[in-house]
Amino acid sequence: MPVVVSVERVIPAPAATIFDLLADPARHVEIDGSGTVVGPRSDRARRLALGDSFGMNMDWKVTYATRNEVTEFEENRRIAWRTLAASPLDKLFTGRTWRYELEPVDGGTLVRETWDTSTEAWPGRLAMGRLAGLTRRNMVATLRRIEEVVTAAA
Repeated sequence: MPVVVSVERVIPAPAATIFDLLADPARHVEIDGSGTVVGPRSDRARRLALGDSFGMNMDWKVTYATRNEVTEFEENRRIAWRTLAASPLDKLFTGRTWRYELEPVDGGTLVRETWDTSTEAWPGRLAMGRLAGLTRRNMVATLRRIEEVVTAAA
């Protein structure tokens, strides 16, 4: 059964500033609340766009890499990517979607992060439910880190 977890936070910064951070994979290590993102697989500086693919080096008690495909992109409003595993794990654990939605509000931007396993490979969905609580805590930490990064730059 698919699991969808969402968390929200009002961040006192413009949506464009937050979006620029999210659209730069080299900066994801700065905002990762899980502590698993080591860094991008490429040193090439770039800004993501719809259809782009980017790799991340990860470490969750074991090192591994992911390939991510940008599946949604609306400038300063929404960005999402699907995280894909390398073979042979792609048969079991691959395809969850990470989505960020930004909405200007009084005092800044409402940022909603969503972890959606409805796009996950079927066998992996069975294990994803057990990770919902941990994922929620990590997402709360990610939104806090986003706020720290964008307000420190101001």
